[in-house]
Amino acid sequence: MAWPIAEVARMSGVTARTLRHYDEIGLLPPAWIGSNGHRYYEERQLLHLQQILVLRALGVGLTEIAGILGDQVDELEALRGHRDRLLAERDRLDTLAATVSRTIAELEQSRKDGTPMTSINRPENLFEGIQPADVEESLRDFPEHAEAALRATAGMSQAEIEAGQRERTAQMIRLAELMAAGHPADAEPVQSKIDTEYRALTALRPVSVEEYRAIARSCVENEQWNAAYEAIAPGLAAYQRAAMEAYAAARLS
Repeated sequence: MAWPIAEVARMSGVTARTLRHYDEIGLLPPAWIGSNGHRYYEERQLLHLQQILVLRALGVGLTEIAGILGDQVDELEALRGHRDRLLAERDRLDTLAATVSRTIAELEQSRKDGTPMTSINRPENLFEGIQPADVEESLRDFPEHAEAALRATAGMSQAEIEAGQRERTAQMIRLAELMAAGHPADAEPVQSKIDTEYRALTALRPVSVEEYRAIARSCVENEQWNAAYEAIAPGLAAYQRAAMEAYAAARLS
């Protein structure tokens, strides 16, 4: 039995664009291509897609996934290995939940009596248990940017990907510090930081003013993004959106 690419996309939650990208880089070729040019997938390809998605959820880069799939001999043994990784991921998420709970408690205490936050003074505490989010999911509303991000990270090692994630989290912490200090979203220190973010964003691909404003709105509207900001400091998602909207009005219009 074979399934067309649209059906595979529906079943797996992966966009057809991403499936075509996986084919183009040799990670997941279809079983065959019909006379109409449509890609079709059989059971073996679906099993490989399952493995790819499990490994992506574990933060493994596409280049490393290709090596893993290329080296494996027995699919049952591969699945046992993925299960072990998932159990380790469960433990990591437990650690991450404890990290966020500690940050919440310290923020509450700091607001109550002015006690300095240990996590902010030692930012590495905020990163404990954090690994890169799945690119396709976090950028689901911006498929062209997701594709650019996939190309940019395809050749990176896991250590490089994690370093990039830590730096992005550190940027969020710096913004939280500006918010806590009482700087308005359009203040110069805030806008200087947003300018750095904008340059990093457009280094991947050109972004129109309209798309940039849509990205700003997603800081609040995208559940995954909003949760990441709010884990650092309550109200940070809306503050980031306001800062980006002020940047767009002042520098991009």
